[in-house]
Amino acid sequence: MVAKISYGSSLFGALAYNGEKVNEGVAKILETNKVFCSADGTHDIAACLQDFLAYMPSQVRTKKPVIHISLNPHPDDKITDEQFSAIAQEYIEKMGYGNQPFVVYKHEDIDRHHLHIVTLAVDEQGKKINDGNNFYKSKHITREMEQRYGLHPADKKQFKEAFRLQKVRIEEGNLKKQLASVIKPAVKFYHCPSFKEYRALLSTYNICVEEVKGEMYGKPYNGLVYFATDDKGKKVGNPFKASLFGKAVGYEALQKSFKASKEKLKEKHLAPKTKAVVAGALKRSATKEDFRTNLHHKGIDVLFRENEQGRLYGITFIDHNNGCVVNGSRLGKELSANAVAEWFDCPHPELSVTTPQAENQSASQTFSTEDNSFLGGLLDFPVETSGTDWEEEQFRKRMQRKKKQKKPRL
Repeated sequence: MVAKISYGSSLFGALAYNGEKVNEGVAKILETNKVFCSADGTHDIAACLQDFLAYMPSQVRTKKPVIHISLNPHPDDKITDEQFSAIAQEYIEKMGYGNQPFVVYKHEDIDRHHLHIVTLAVDEQGKKINDGNNFYKSKHITREMEQRYGLHPADKKQFKEAFRLQKVRIEEGNLKKQLASVIKPAVKFYHCPSFKEYRALLSTYNICVEEVKGEMYGKPYNGLVYFATDDKGKKVGNPFKASLFGKAVGYEALQKSFKASKEKLKEKHLAPKTKAVVAGALKRSATKEDFRTNLHHKGIDVLFRENEQGRLYGITFIDHNNGCVVNGSRLGKELSANAVAEWFDCPHPELSVTTPQAENQSASQTFSTEDNSFLGGLLDFPVETSGTDWEEEQFRKRMQRKKKQKKPRL
């Protein structure tokens, strides 16, 4: 079991991060101490904050009085809520925070269910609780609990390359939860310069998004609805309004995101990097499937759009290494749909078609994970069996981020 400990100054931020997941239905509260939480499955973040503040004076002697801990079991461990509760309470007691106000959340928005604990690093007098060698102590405690509860030994290496987005699976149910687990990180991490490219990105995860236009109170209205699809792209079930997933994936926010993405693509020169890889893969490919496989091994997905006659009329590249989503025409005429179609219409006897054996090679042998990789790879590679909580990583970094000291003016 891997424990990640973060110290921060924003109590509301820690509670809101977890509380919003509870209210979205992708997390639940397992245990509390000195803090009231409703039993109806919702989380009143403001009320919870007030309960915490009752145990923390306005003047504290440390800049980071809030502790946010995530407990991550091995991907192969199947743990019940009762076991999770026992594990959390034992961990908190042994870490020395048993008498502190705390809330234990269970996150279920990725396949690997895990715990989050929010508590205080200071007592009621504002004095910091002794946390010397906390990280060493934590590792010792988790190792003991692995043995006591019969869990698999786990370390950070097993989670380093594990983050990925999962395709929506109709048969698994809870479509809202599945859609949210893709849509929210997709908007956060990918640079989509247009709605067309955003649609292409989501389609690879069995999600369809459509614009809805109308009039409300005499004013024009623009909105979005999301659908789950099957593997053939056919819409299944009822639509979900964008508002169900938050403002960040709504119409207005996305228009701003598309504009910002165009600027970032230019500013960070992301498209040229993708173009170089795509152009090299095309020269080594005799067929579209060969092209798809060569790109996949480089961390890039390609989406072909064909008419009923099988003629290629559109092509989009999704570069998971730098979060770049672009249509072929943006990369240049030589990589537009027409140019790619002409390439495959001509015979290339000098090129060998990828064999099934090569196509099934382990991604760990063929996929590059350089240090400058955007996300270390988001593809659903067989070498991984679990996911890393992308929001947790971003939140943890915000908690630990130090403010830059301003230099005094001379």
